[in-house]
Amino acid sequence: MYILGFPLLLGPLVTLHELGHYLVGRWFGVHAEAFSVGFGKELAGFTDRRGTRWKLSALPLGGYVQFKGDMNPASIPDRAAIARTPPAERAGNFHHAALWKRALIVFAGPATNILVTLGIFAAFFMTYGAPGTADPAQSNVVTGFAENSAAQTAGLREGDRIVAIDGEPTPRFQDIQDRVLMYPERRIVLSIEREGEALRVPVTIGASVESDRFGNSSRVGRLGVTSSQMSFTPVGPLEAARLAVDQSAALVKMLVTGIGQIFTGERSVQELGGPIKIAKFSGEQLSMGPLAFINFAALISLNLAFINLLPIPALDGGHLAFYAAEAVRRKPLDARSTEIAYRAGVAVVLALMVFVTVNDLVTLPVFGS
Repeated sequence: MYILGFPLLLGPLVTLHELGHYLVGRWFGVHAEAFSVGFGKELAGFTDRRGTRWKLSALPLGGYVQFKGDMNPASIPDRAAIARTPPAERAGNFHHAALWKRALIVFAGPATNILVTLGIFAAFFMTYGAPGTADPAQSNVVTGFAENSAAQTAGLREGDRIVAIDGEPTPRFQDIQDRVLMYPERRIVLSIEREGEALRVPVTIGASVESDRFGNSSRVGRLGVTSSQMSFTPVGPLEAARLAVDQSAALVKMLVTGIGQIFTGERSVQELGGPIKIAKFSGEQLSMGPLAFINFAALISLNLAFINLLPIPALDGGHLAFYAAEAVRRKPLDARSTEIAYRAGVAVVLALMVFVTVNDLVTLPVFGS
């Protein structure tokens, strides 16, 4: 399943990402010299009538579109070579396209991954409905407690309505879960309604290490309360799209929070994952059926968009940051600054890849973890 799940997951997502770059570039008249799924040596390919080489490469960890004028697959600009380009050869050249066109071409890749995620989530909401409680008015009312409940220890009772956490309204039970999941052992204040009386109750969120059926564990925050039984309400396309946006925004917020907690030491760096963990998880989700696998694909697609939009030179976000600087200065950064920034960006990306790969390896059962 690991061997099958990884290419089934990453292959389509990378292809769609690069197709975003390719299609917008073609729309703007920029010629693509190569479209590769994977890096390194070409395993198979063909050249279409427009002169684009479509190929499958040996290292299945990404892909690229190499446009006319690119010195390399990462589109790292060579200012001197760009300046020397004869006027007759500038037609269809990426680096001689208008700034706004280059920015849209670069942004199209991550945007495609975002659209894939939104499309999958919206399809799920339209198929199964919006999750909620049978009585929406009771969705944030405590109906019971788990064993060793942090909320019960702090003094909450059945029938209490949790209306806010640290002043942030929680009209739905899902809002309560979202506010505590990523913050184990954090001190918060619950605003509750009890028999018509407004109260403020300090609570330390409980920390729980939970494992799935495959033994993957994560440390999460729990209040230890239950609410009304969950139900699903049918929704139309527009509402499904809105819910998909909300779901994606909540996932990005969790992702940013998790990364921040790793930097501050609140979470272990072992929670970072690279290609080996993605292969492991993709195989596990595939073994659970197509719906679980498609849902996981939506999560990874959103992650790909997020990572690619980070302002690191050599990533899409790094290119966009340079274009923003060029728009403000009304001219590109000088060649020396550009070269140093891109070299540093490539070094950061490679170092991160090495780190997460080693991290993946040492957490495999063969090493005793």
